[in-house]
Amino acid sequence: MTATATSNAAGSAAWADTLLLSFAQAGYVRAEPAILQPAEPFLDLSGEDIRKSLYLTTDLSGDELCLRPDLTIPVARDYLASGRAGQPAGFSYLGPVFRYRSGQASEFLQAGIESFGRQDRAAADAEMLSLALEATAAFGVRDVEIRTGDVALFNALLDALNLYPVWRRRLVKDFNRKISLEKDLERLAAAATATRSEYEGVLAALAGSDRKAALAFVTDLMSIAGTTHVGGRTTAEIADRFLEQSTLKGGALPREAITVLKRFLSISGNPDDAIAELRALTLDAKLDLASAIDQLESRVGFMAARGIDVKQTRFSTAFGRGLDYYTGFEFELHHRGNCAEPLVAGGRYDRLMTQLGSAAPIPAVGFSVWVDALNRIGRKVGA
Repeated sequence: MTATATSNAAGSAAWADTLLLSFAQAGYVRAEPAILQPAEPFLDLSGEDIRKSLYLTTDLSGDELCLRPDLTIPVARDYLASGRAGQPAGFSYLGPVFRYRSGQASEFLQAGIESFGRQDRAAADAEMLSLALEATAAFGVRDVEIRTGDVALFNALLDALNLYPVWRRRLVKDFNRKISLEKDLERLAAAATATRSEYEGVLAALAGSDRKAALAFVTDLMSIAGTTHVGGRTTAEIADRFLEQSTLKGGALPREAITVLKRFLSISGNPDDAIAELRALTLDAKLDLASAIDQLESRVGFMAARGIDVKQTRFSTAFGRGLDYYTGFEFELHHRGNCAEPLVAGGRYDRLMTQLGSAAPIPAVGFSVWVDALNRIGRKVGA
């Protein structure tokens, strides 16, 4: 460990001991995954912010490796490689992670919890939020703002609207990257361009194709050209772009869908009020989102049962954490008044386990604690 990390560890030692003890008492076993990890899972499955901040290297066999930028994927990989894969299991961790951060240390401490295999998803989600609040309390920080969202609701809405797959992928990508969805919605609502493209023939050939067929077609074209990348874009990215343009040639995103999406994304407030607004939207738009809303309502009930003040919790349908592998509940805890830097952040990522090689889906939820940030706020509060 470097001098910077050692200094940080020493400054946070007392808080960290308390934190790890609370995790152990809650039944989460200490995990210590390797610092050097295969780069592929992070490049394929993490959000853009993490992908562009990796520290990469290559071994003698040519395999691309990286210093772990977070601990969720490493802990998940170790769990899948163990004899307990598929069974309920909970792990805690504390250790250095490595990620380029402009103006900040690139090596810093991260603690957290990962819970695998629990079928009682709503109860597990509420437990994660409760333990996250206990983590901030272990550092003496109690005045926290709870921000929550649920990407499963957004995905359920896109399914109910029965959008073209290319539009769905684009909107999900926007949501995960936390960019302006409203601006992109207006672009999709605009009439198809009347100008001819130099790729008119390609677009015509792709009309009505699914993604698999489009990828095969573009792969053949690029093979003939003797290349696999154009302007830094992969074959899959180029195929997606051509599919998008081909779809837009056939007409714009329906105005009715735009209206519903905008109304959905404007819902924000305490969870009980948000649930009422969501049910009203489904009735007005004649859409079936009952399962996703019921899951949200069940989670809120478990949160209240754990003593969390639901009325002081902020829920937003537009809230996302910018990580591609999240599939449901997402949350961040902020020191009140600090809009930018989360102290604890996490959520549900059920698809990650199959993406990492599991033959069957395994429910998964967890959170990460930004130890240095919490320690810094804790010192200020205790001063």
